Amino acid sequence: MSHRRLGLAAGLVVAVLTLSACDGSEGVGTEAYAKGDGTAVEIAEAQRGEPVEVSGTTLTGEQLDLASMRGRTVVLNVWGSWCAPCRKEAKDLVAASKQLGPRGVDFVGINLRDNNTAQALAYEQKYGITFPSLKDDGGELLLAFRGAVPPKAIPTTLVIDPQGRIAARFSGAITQRTLVDLVEGVTGASAAPSSSAAPAAEPST
Repeated sequence: MSHRRLGLAAGLVVAVLTLSACDGSEGVGTEAYAKGDGTAVEIAEAQRGEPVEVSGTTLTGEQLDLASMRGRTVVLNVWGSWCAPCRKEAKDLVAASKQLGPRGVDFVGINLRDNNTAQALAYEQKYGITFPSLKDDGGELLLAFRGAVPPKAIPTTLVIDPQGRIAARFSGAITQRTLVDLVEGVTGASAAPSSSAAPAAEPST
């Protein structure tokens, strides 16, 4: 397992606020995690910094290194089976992966603090999640995203460009349409509309 500390450039631009803010936290053991606030951030290409280096073991016991996905856009979702907003977004993530996968977009999860692997695997089976998730019991993998992923904001979804750099971030339960829009903003390509996409909320002013 390897990781590199990553700081985001000061030029981050808030692109849209697509969900209502969520207050409160959820406890896992002695830890408490804040719910995401629905903020989407897009990062200009010149300000994306160094490639992220993350590798580890998946929930099914296989080795996975994000570097092996260079040349393709990657959607990375931080989740836990104990997290209510994660359950809310799960079907949208699956739908987005089916829509974007044929366009050269890979999906990867980071499963945070699910000490019971069987519980995490049951979650994936329940929601039809077929993309791999790295197991991160102690939160060490998240150190690679320091400055990009608030350590106690779950779920968080990142879009990583083909060079391995973080290009966009969404904090909170994401919808299929919002995720597709973020990916299209990074790739410059348009995905075919999906009839199952949830309506996007109007941006805040």
